[in-house]
Amino acid sequence: MNYTKLKLLFCFFLAVNIASAQELNARVTVNSSRVGTTVNKNTFQTLQTALNTFLNNHKWTADNFLVNEKIDCNFLLNLQPTNDANVYTASITIQAGRPIYNSSYLSPIINYKDEDVTFKYIEFQQLEFNENRVSGTDALVSNLTAVLAYYAYMIIAFDYDSYSQRGGVPYFQKAQNIVNNAPESRGISGWKAFDGVRNRYWLVENMQNSRYAIMHDIYYNYYRKAGDKLYEDDKLTRAEMTNVLNLLSNFNADNTNTMINQFFFQGKANELIKIFSKAAPQDKARASELLQKMDITNAARYKEELK
Repeated sequence: MNYTKLKLLFCFFLAVNIASAQELNARVTVNSSRVGTTVNKNTFQTLQTALNTFLNNHKWTADNFLVNEKIDCNFLLNLQPTNDANVYTASITIQAGRPIYNSSYLSPIINYKDEDVTFKYIEFQQLEFNENRVSGTDALVSNLTAVLAYYAYMIIAFDYDSYSQRGGVPYFQKAQNIVNNAPESRGISGWKAFDGVRNRYWLVENMQNSRYAIMHDIYYNYYRKAGDKLYEDDKLTRAEMTNVLNLLSNFNADNTNTMINQFFFQGKANELIKIFSKAAPQDKARASELLQKMDITNAARYKEELK
């Protein structure tokens, strides 16, 4: 084979590899500081490497992503030991950013902490996931990959919703399938309606519930109609963002105490304050009023910084 043919073949394989790149640019950190010294710390480094490989190498959709189109996301797994060998309880914090058009700015689309993760892990065990058979022979082993796969689909779903109207629906359905077929065992929680009012069940239920369908439009309007105009027309951005807040206010008036409302606002306070800080006095006052009612956690900040 001559040099020209070899070069063309290399370029072809490179193009195929780039075109079929996976969807996530995930960074997983495993914090084992609370586990103690009874377990070999190499186990957790191996786990961290395996989780990064699992999320980044799995093909979650049928779509082709360029490298620069991957969705940036972070997972922090905080471990605590249990009385059972190789079994851990953990919280997992999930953060994902969505790039704003014509800028290097990443807008937070997910910033959530899940407190209900229990799983079994032995060093070098294979992390496998099959969406047609979510729960494997050992529920505690398969629970870890079920949780990670659930959030992978939720990240993709919210990201797709932000680019096209209701574009994320197929991936919310995949997350719903995981919930419906989730592992069941003593100590496993977060998958059922009766496990609490803020968990994996309720998050995807809210996004699948036809009564709450307006939330898909709210995500699209927030990012595509408002956020993507931020660096070319800030007045238009504020006008569209005010429309989003009005839609959210109406939604909350009709559907009090839904999980999706709290979920939507997590991580967005700085962004919203920045957007409305330069608004006309009457628009700033209206935004502050709405935000204080809907995002209770940051109400004092809105009141002070949007005077």
